[in-house]
Amino acid sequence: MEKQIFTNDIILSWLQYFAKNTPIDLEKVKMLDITRKNKNVIPTVESHRTVLVFTEAGNQDIFYNMWNAGLGDCDVYYNEGSEPEGEVKCDKLMNMIDRGINASAGMLIVNEKARNTYKIGMDNTSFLRGSVRYVGSEIRSVILNKMHVGRQDDIIIVSGESIAIESAIIAVEGSIIAVEYNQKDRQTMEENIEHFGLQNVTVVDHVDAHTLKDCAIPCTAFMVASASLEQELDCLTRLNPNINVVVYTLDLGVAGHISKVFEKYDIKDIEIIQVSVSKLNSKNSFVQEPAPWIISGKAKR
Repeated sequence: MEKQIFTNDIILSWLQYFAKNTPIDLEKVKMLDITRKNKNVIPTVESHRTVLVFTEAGNQDIFYNMWNAGLGDCDVYYNEGSEPEGEVKCDKLMNMIDRGINASAGMLIVNEKARNTYKIGMDNTSFLRGSVRYVGSEIRSVILNKMHVGRQDDIIIVSGESIAIESAIIAVEGSIIAVEYNQKDRQTMEENIEHFGLQNVTVVDHVDAHTLKDCAIPCTAFMVASASLEQELDCLTRLNPNINVVVYTLDLGVAGHISKVFEKYDIKDIEIIQVSVSKLNSKNSFVQEPAPWIISGKAKR
């Protein structure tokens, strides 16, 4: 069982401490224990006005990483030491970037610019470019819609870097396995994970039972079609005989043949759509972007 530093009693004591010593309305506070596995502090602070963060000693870069993500204007309420007692201090996060966490404690982070909801389809300028050419945000929105990502989902993403990042932000209590065959793409993936402050993404270099043996069994798979598609499907349907599958391809031949491939692995309820996006350019003419096929289904073995 996962070790829990902050028990219910300890959490309640910190809530009472901040309730008595700050003007914050605790009714709408989001609590986040980042000492536990797969907890993402940056996306949580970005999307909640007030977050009560529980962290342990040794986290030396937490404030710098949040400042680097554009959260420098947030107010941080904290105290000295590891017990909910004594004076409450308040400072701008931008003034705390050289300060680490020296004791297990709770702190309130207030973000007046927080978004109330997550907006699917992040702009591509949000991602670090690196070696990757990202799919358009409109098409990514459709893909995420077909994936039906839930808060607690465990998902595997094959060669879909921006899909992995957005899925990790949505699946705040789940986990993402990002498969990147290319070494430079793996490096870009790792850089984006750090850039977005994600703790629930594991990067691997291929799909097989040995590589995935220590990972959570995925409930959903997103794959960019490649020569290894059937090998990937064979492995994933063995791991989870009821896995949901979404495949992306720009190849008409693959789209036309995919039904037979899915049939081989008992993937039913097949839906095939093509997404076409045209954008107005500086010359007032519409330019059509690549129009992929998105194929979805569910394994039923």
